Amino acid sequence: MLIRTGFFLLLVIFLGCTNQERTKMAVEFKTFLADYEAQVKDLSIRHNKTYFAASVSGEPEDYQKAADLELELSKIHANTENFQKLKRIKDSGAVTEPLLARQLDVTYRAFLSKQMDDKQLEAIIELQKEIEQKFSTFRAKLDGAEKTDNELREVLQKSNDSKELERAWKASKQIGPTVAGDIVKLVKMRNTAARDLGFKNYQQMQLSLGEQDPETIEKLFDDLDTLTRDVFAEAKKEADRVLAKRYGVRESELMPWHYQNPFFQEAPRVYDVDFDKYYSNQDIEKLTKEYYAGIGLPIDDMVAGSDLYEREGKYQHAYCMDVDHEGDVRVICNIKPNVYWMDTSLHEFGHAVYDKYNSREVPWVLREPAHPFTTEAVAMLFGRFASNAAWIEAMTGISKEEAAQISEAAFRMLRLQQLVFSRWVQVMYRFEKSLYDNPEQDLNNLWWDLAEKYQMLKRPEDRNEPDWASKIHIALYPVYYHNYMMGELFASQLFYYISDNILKTDDYRKVTFIGHKEVGNYLTRKVFEPGDTMHWNEMIERATGEKLTPKYYARQFVE
Repeated sequence: MLIRTGFFLLLVIFLGCTNQERTKMAVEFKTFLADYEAQVKDLSIRHNKTYFAASVSGEPEDYQKAADLELELSKIHANTENFQKLKRIKDSGAVTEPLLARQLDVTYRAFLSKQMDDKQLEAIIELQKEIEQKFSTFRAKLDGAEKTDNELREVLQKSNDSKELERAWKASKQIGPTVAGDIVKLVKMRNTAARDLGFKNYQQMQLSLGEQDPETIEKLFDDLDTLTRDVFAEAKKEADRVLAKRYGVRESELMPWHYQNPFFQEAPRVYDVDFDKYYSNQDIEKLTKEYYAGIGLPIDDMVAGSDLYEREGKYQHAYCMDVDHEGDVRVICNIKPNVYWMDTSLHEFGHAVYDKYNSREVPWVLREPAHPFTTEAVAMLFGRFASNAAWIEAMTGISKEEAAQISEAAFRMLRLQQLVFSRWVQVMYRFEKSLYDNPEQDLNNLWWDLAEKYQMLKRPEDRNEPDWASKIHIALYPVYYHNYMMGELFASQLFYYISDNILKTDDYRKVTFIGHKEVGNYLTRKVFEPGDTMHWNEMIERATGEKLTPKYYARQFVE
């Protein structure tokens, strides 16, 4: 009896010490977190505002200011002493309260990604800044005249002259030789930093730190390849017949410049519907505001703080920025009255509502989307409506008869777009994976090997140019593109869940969400407000009843 009593006494003392240690660790992390937020919050807001200003102005000094602030932020995360403190707390397993443990995990990964010496960090940020500035200020030359990306895109879409198309397509690649050497250098620097942290390379590191298992992602893309290969080949044959007739060439003579996009990442216009005409006399900004207000997610304040139209020296692409995690959300666009920019405007403000309508009750560190691909999903869910006949009818006022006439072609166009994009993402994902595996290989040849295999494009003869380097994401948004495809999968999953369970309709071709505030309410409660408080797949399961699955994407666009 005395022995048993002594044992329990020792057990109580041990558990008491353990509980005290856990409490101490939790308090230590809370103190660390408060200090960390005090350091990083104001600095990140200043960086974001400065970066936004640089995107608008294109001025070298503005980009330099943004790079300097980014370096300051990175140095906070590069602090070795603080990282070791976080590692000790994390390894102890003492922080068990779910919300606090999630903040520990997110903060730890943010620090881990920056564990490199100051000179290495400074060199990477400086080179990124230089490349970004080149992309922002570069203007291609076509027939001796400078052209914006919008102007080149217009030539590729509207010209029927194969020679002019070839010149415009090649002009869209002119930035490549200017930045290719710097990109390879940057890749090697990123790889060195990743290997120093124990990862195979930077691509593997980014996946892992983003809570994505590299082998799982590889399998997902292999499965998607199998799922889409044959149906894409069939759809492309149909498109090739139309394009060959349009351009007056044999199908075997079709070249990359005949597909109406610099990268064949969008579907060529092969159906008898000119979507641009429905927006040629429309106010894209006004339509975007009206749409989001109608589903209970007003964006007027964000539009007011955004920069939506072309100007000299301005960043030519589009993005959304959550400046402060407290409602200051801004968008960069270069709007023109056409379907491309209607899609892009709906897309970017899809990101914006995700950021704006997160919960202020969630800790500041966790006021982020569950994952980059989940915010892409919301953006894509809305962007798809730009070429939806029912949406066009309701928002632009075309007649019911005309909407009915274009409905089937509109859906076939969207389906072709999804198939084309799916195959394009295969090229991007596999190119980046191979690039970080071996940046010394013949990258020009690799790029066209992948384009031939996955997009079924014909390689231009005697061309040995770094066409891959003209894609801005490879340099400035590395190991991100696969998230677009995962976003498409989740977008379809959300679409069917909302249709079936919120709107309770199976008339899927006519689903637009227009005027249904319950859609905005559902997205806010189930997708936006949780932020990054849980693993992305847990959020998806709670929101839709299932983990991420490609079956709804297949149902919508493949079967």
